[in-house]
Amino acid sequence: MADTILRPGNLRPGKEFAGILRQEEKFAVPNDPSLGNQLNGWFDRLMVQAGILTSPTMVLALCLCSGLTAAGLLFVWQENLITTAVAGFLGFLIPIIVSMLMRARRQSVMAHQLPPMIDELSRAAKTGRSLENCLLQVATDTPYPLGAELRNCTRKLSLGMTIDDALQELPDRTGLVSISVLSTALSVHRQTGGDLVRVLDRLSQTLRDRIQFQGRLKAATAASRATAILMIVLPPAILTFFVFRDPDYLNTLFQSSWGMRCTLFAFALEFIGAVWAVRVLQKSGQY
Repeated sequence: MADTILRPGNLRPGKEFAGILRQEEKFAVPNDPSLGNQLNGWFDRLMVQAGILTSPTMVLALCLCSGLTAAGLLFVWQENLITTAVAGFLGFLIPIIVSMLMRARRQSVMAHQLPPMIDELSRAAKTGRSLENCLLQVATDTPYPLGAELRNCTRKLSLGMTIDDALQELPDRTGLVSISVLSTALSVHRQTGGDLVRVLDRLSQTLRDRIQFQGRLKAATAASRATAILMIVLPPAILTFFVFRDPDYLNTLFQSSWGMRCTLFAFALEFIGAVWAVRVLQKSGQY
């Protein structure tokens, strides 16, 4: 009787079960290559990879409140529309910058937790347990934040999903290349078989060597990275100093068409250079 009820062919969706499983809130839609949808996808990944429990809508509302607060305070102080707009834009970016810093810190912690986790997974595999039981044990023993992501995968396994499906979203949720390599190795072993213990031992040693190389690389390029950060921060800091020193600084600069064009061109170049430098810094520090 129980087998008949639980047979997949007898399960039918019903309205009475709607809302039991809450879907993750996302702004991006699939199969849309537009620039706006790409920005939405980047924001969705940022919220997941940063480990922020607040919904993306609340984070956007916080960005809006932060921008309005900064713009309002500067408008009360100087009563200048241009500086008010700049302050509102910078205030809007503050929660996003904090989220990016949280993501970088979380990814660094998970990258250092990954080799010990793989070692424990290898020891569990030596006992002859199945891969599902090994993942369950490792997920229980691994601390936050990597353990939370692994427990999310084990919950999917307990619901009847395959290892391939359970680990499919793990690389996107963490944003780590090392996690993607581990997920691929486990999926290939599940399909083709082989010596899993040997593969995990080699992968753990490779990740340790990579972390050591990343540390040496950061130490060798510390001066270059500090120079890049200084080049990003210094022009806005100088502009802010002159604006605070003379509230009519930008108004005087925008009175002529030549000054307006040069200022807007400088803003565009600063933005492009900042994005380029940030991308290079992210690629150099990617685990």
